[in-house]
Amino acid sequence: MDPITGIAVTLGAGWASGLNLYAAVLMLGFMQNTGAIALPPEMQLLGNPLVLVAAGIMYVIEFFADKIPGVDHAWDALHTFIRIPAGAILASQTVGDVSPALSLAAGLMGGTLAATSHAAKATSRLVVNTTPFANVGASVTEDVAVFGGLYTAMNHPIVFLILLVAFIALVIWLVPKIFRLLGRLFRKIASFFGATPAEPTPAQAANAAKEEALALEEVRRAAALRPDWEASAIFEAQLLQRRSAGEAARRLADFLEKNPDRKSTRLNSSHVALSRM
Repeated sequence: MDPITGIAVTLGAGWASGLNLYAAVLMLGFMQNTGAIALPPEMQLLGNPLVLVAAGIMYVIEFFADKIPGVDHAWDALHTFIRIPAGAILASQTVGDVSPALSLAAGLMGGTLAATSHAAKATSRLVVNTTPFANVGASVTEDVAVFGGLYTAMNHPIVFLILLVAFIALVIWLVPKIFRLLGRLFRKIASFFGATPAEPTPAQAANAAKEEALALEEVRRAAALRPDWEASAIFEAQLLQRRSAGEAARRLADFLEKNPDRKSTRLNSSHVALSRM
C-alpha cells in the first residue's frame, strides 16, 4: 500500500471498529483474501477461514441484536469494552512494519476513533429509538457505512480521509446537542411522574459563579412555578443563611407550614435553628 492508502486503512479500521467490529473484521479479511489489500503479516490471519466464520457468526448475531430497541443499548454497553481496544489493536497492526513508536501512535489514534464512532452510535440511538423502523434504518446505515467506508479507504483514500474529518467535526458538534436533548427529555419524563431534579439548576449555576443575588432570583422563580418543591426551599434557605440565619429559618418555617410532611426540610430547619444558638 502507498502511504496515503495505509493511513486511510489504518484510521478506517479504528473508526469502523467503533460502529461494528465484526463487519470491520469481515471486510478486512475479505479484502485480504481477494487481493484488494495486502495486510501486514501479523494481520493476514484476518483472512483465515476460521476467523472469517467466527466474525460472520458474531456479525449475524449483532445484525439482529442491533435492530431491536433496548437490546441494542445493552449490546452497545457490553461492546464498549470490546470495540475500543479492538479498534486500537487493528489500527496498530494494520499500519504495517513500522517503528514501535509509530505503531503505538496508530493504536492510540485507532482507539480514539473507535471510541468516537462508538459514542456517536450509542448516543444517537438513544434519540432515534422511537420506533422499530427508525432503529432498523439506523442499524442498516451503520452497516453500510462500515463496508462502504473501508472500501473507500482502500480505493479512494483521500476521499475517505476528507469524510473522516467531516465525521469527527459532526460528532464534536452533534453529541453535546444530543446530550442536551436527552436531558430535556428526561426532565419532561421526570416531571410527568412527579419527580424533580435534586437542585434548581439555573440557581445552582449562578451560585457556583458567586452571583448570590441571581441565584436567589432563580430559585425563587423555580419556587413560584412549583411551590411544593422541597429542593428549591432548602436551596433558598442555604443561600439566605449566608446573610441571615433568621431569614433562612423563616423561609423553611413558611415552607413547613404549607408542607408539614417534608422531613428533609424539617431536618434543615433544625440545623438552621441550632446555628442561631
